[in-house]
Amino acid sequence: MRQVKVMSADEAVALIPDGASLAYSGFGAMAHPEQLSAAIERRFLATGKPENLHLYFAAGNGGPDDIGVSHLAHPGLLKRSIGGHYGRSVKLMQMAAAGGCEAYNLPQGVLSQLTREAAAKRPGLLTHVGLGTFVDPRIEGGKLNSSTHENLVEVINIGGQEKLFYKAPRFTVALLRGTYADEWGNVSTEKEAVITEALATAQAAKNAGGIVLVQVEELVAAGSIHPKKVRIPGFLVDAVVLDPDQRQTRGKHYEPAFSGEARAHLSEIEPMALTERKVIARRAAQELKSGMVINLGIGMPEGVGAIAAEQGRSDDFVMTIEVGPVGGVPQSADSFGASLNPIAILEQPTQFDFYSGGGLHLACLGLAEADAEGNINVSRFGPTIAGCGGFIDISQNTPEVIFCGTLTAGGLVTEIKNGQFKILQEGRQQKFVRRVEQITFSGEYARRSNQRVLYITERAVFEMRADGLTLTEIAPGLDLERDVLAHMQFRPHLAPDLRPMDAALFQK
Repeated sequence: MRQVKVMSADEAVALIPDGASLAYSGFGAMAHPEQLSAAIERRFLATGKPENLHLYFAAGNGGPDDIGVSHLAHPGLLKRSIGGHYGRSVKLMQMAAAGGCEAYNLPQGVLSQLTREAAAKRPGLLTHVGLGTFVDPRIEGGKLNSSTHENLVEVINIGGQEKLFYKAPRFTVALLRGTYADEWGNVSTEKEAVITEALATAQAAKNAGGIVLVQVEELVAAGSIHPKKVRIPGFLVDAVVLDPDQRQTRGKHYEPAFSGEARAHLSEIEPMALTERKVIARRAAQELKSGMVINLGIGMPEGVGAIAAEQGRSDDFVMTIEVGPVGGVPQSADSFGASLNPIAILEQPTQFDFYSGGGLHLACLGLAEADAEGNINVSRFGPTIAGCGGFIDISQNTPEVIFCGTLTAGGLVTEIKNGQFKILQEGRQQKFVRRVEQITFSGEYARRSNQRVLYITERAVFEMRADGLTLTEIAPGLDLERDVLAHMQFRPHLAPDLRPMDAALFQK
């Protein structure tokens, strides 16, 4: 076995040539090789090299403080970006919105699965995921600006059914992260909260004649890592960069209960304050049934896991996160993507295989903008490009989908006191609009697929039915016209059995 080269981050990124296609694994700040990204930016600012890079990342890599792939958001450095989520990389999002580089937003699950197609040199991925949404080439094709012209997605009819064909990328540099590397370059991930698609990304780069650079916490003796713990075998690794201070998540330096090296006591979890967020989470949690396998999205849906823990129901069903954790309590904010006390942590493409095949029973996802057809937009609002992340993969393939969010946004102030719900100040922005700006979830596709879809807000619950969005529940004590319909840009259908929301949702 050969000895792996151990380099500084600056030495490692000096190996990256002009025009290289860079592929990252990672999710937010988790499993992202931050030292390598920062070194690429340093080198470019100092020398103007490398130039015209192509960037590929399945999940949102970064954070609001210019970490992650935001380091690459410089004219001349970056020529093309293909990503699943841009909201965590503000500089890159702004560059994409302004047309400073070619930019695509494609489903996170599709992008993670495409790494395996690239590794095997297959032409691409054939799937139903994305039909009827903005990634469908008949709508936008996932293109984010007028500088972007090449079609990466095609509509194909096979066996009498429409499918989307996503072209496989070609990587020449893989930028990855692990916990330990031995002297032969074998890499393990003991302290990582997620694994993502690191192995397939490394294989794809090597099979394209490229290089694999891996950042780890520590170098250990050759052969000292148990074979079953090796995630990236050493023959794939060209260089190792050490960072003894790498953070497990942006929110925590290291939490052993995220990576399965310890278990936390769920009784230590702080109960949610009784706000509109808790009302929404409680109502969504009422849809959970024992034995279900579920997914919880970022934002408002995160509260559903906290409610389940608070009610002592965490073991009644299996909560999963698209990036790989199975079981435990999904985390929020700067640790979103990690799970406390997971029972398994899968590779991201494998998790999405299960999702795409319809394995989930229920998903709770965010609600940023909805329209009368039941379409949802969470991906783009003018120059703000959040991106779809795993939203499309999850929402299109789950039999029961719950979208969670307030009825209005921007300054909404509510009060819950003595079981009474009051609106003290209405939000400035209406979220139930005539037509969503971008289709991240297609109501028409959902109706054809016979999905059950709920839209849960703090004051009303809607259901998608054959003739469109239908109001089924309203918070007790509110006036239908004044407190609900007056703050929607369309008039929903009213269920014949319109009823009050459960009063227990508003009790301490």
